[in-house]
Formats: sequence, structure tokens, C-alpha cells
Amino acid sequence: MNAASASDLRSRFLHSLAPDSQFYRMFDHLPGISFFAKNRQFQLMCANKHFMETMGFKNENELVGKEDFDLFPRRLAESFRRDDEEILRTGEPKLNIVELFFNPQGIPDWFITNKMPLRDKKGKLVGVMGSTQSYGQAMTIVHASQHIEKALAYIRDHFRTRLSVEDLAAQVHLSPRQLHRKFVETFGCSPQTFIMKLRIQAACDALQHEDAQISQVAIDLGFYDQSGFTHHFHKHVGLTPLKYQRQFRLGRR
Repeated sequence: MNAASASDLRSRFLHSLAPDSQFYRMFDHLPGISFFAKNRQFQLMCANKHFMETMGFKNENELVGKEDFDLFPRRLAESFRRDDEEILRTGEPKLNIVELFFNPQGIPDWFITNKMPLRDKKGKLVGVMGSTQSYGQAMTIVHASQHIEKALAYIRDHFRTRLSVEDLAAQVHLSPRQLHRKFVETFGCSPQTFIMKLRIQAACDALQHEDAQISQVAIDLGFYDQSGFTHHFHKHVGLTPLKYQRQFRLGRR
């Protein structure tokens, strides 16, 4: 069957489905995978069982209409919203997004998210759908090599130091160029960007503490000085550390 015939066959099949067909219910039977879909107002419209249970809901109706800011810490919700806005603006998917949680000891636990645009029958963008998996399961799906596995483990333990790509490459017995290629293939970004993203997300969490001092946060996360920290923070978050801290504190009142 040629491409045109296959496309036509698929289109006729999809248009024949009942409006309330729920393909995503298949995700209920895939262990460890969370599925969700949002409208253009970033409100959750549907989710699978794993997502609902993770969020502490008993049924889907309790979840419908809620936004990320109702469910997640502000820093994570902000990150999710930026990704959603980009997808709705460009119409392009974002795959293998590395997102990070920090436990009370400040150790990152990460997971990988894939997001795609949702369109109506006329092709108009009407929302975003996505799936999320824990780090261990996701690494299997993206076929991460042993080198990437080792690199992630090393980054996890040393991202607060002034970790260079050369040091990281030596730890996993690759050249910096080989390591760069493997990171781009797996995550769509360089090792430098990956490490910086982790540091900035850790900084967002740290700045939310009442007694957090920006200069000390910069030192604790391996930045050479507060100026460099401010530059990178603004580049990734869109705010200076001081404005972010003030905004967060105002949001808590």
C-alpha cells in the first residue's frame, strides 16, 4: 500500500470512531506510564489511572479542569507551562524532556516526558497530550546506552560541583565529542545544557526556602559567582533569581 492510500485508510478509520472513544484507556494497562491531555487553557481534560492515582484522585472527573499549578510545586508547574506554550505556539512535539523532582535531601529524581500537539478535525491546535515515565523505565524506552546511564548517575551525584564535560566524559570512558553526540541523540541537548538545566531547577527549589540567600545558592550549586548564576538563571527561567524569589513569596501570601 502506498503512502497516500495508507493515509486515506487511516483517516477514514479515525473519523469512523465514536466521539467518546477513549484510546488513552490503553495506558491504564501499561505499568508506570502516566498519560494526560490538556485544552488550550492548560486545563486537564483526561488522564489515565496511573496519573490519577499519582495525583491522589479516585476518578477522572475530580481531575478535569485542574491546571498544573493546582497539582505541582510552582517551579515544576512553571516548567510544564513553558513546554505547553511552546507546543501550542509551534505545533511541534517535544520529546524526551528531562524533568526533575528533588526529594527532601535535595537529591534529584528524574523522569522523562513526551508531549505532542492535539488537533481537531480541521487541523486547528486544541491542546496538548503527553506521557510521563520514571527514569528507570524511560531509559529503557529511549534506549539509553550504558555510557549514558553511567553519565546520568555521575551527574546526579556531582551536579552541584563545577563538573566539566571533560571530567564527565573521562568518568564514562568516552571522548567529549562522543559524549556530546550520545546526549543529543538521547535527550536532544548537550551535556552542558543538561547539567545547567539540573542546576537551575535545583536553584528554583532552593530559592523557595524562606532563609535562602542568592549568593549562597550560587555557591552551593557550583557557580563561579553570583553574576554568572544570575545570567544563567535568567536565560533559563526568564527572571532574575531575586525576581523569582520575590514572585514566589508573593504567590504564597
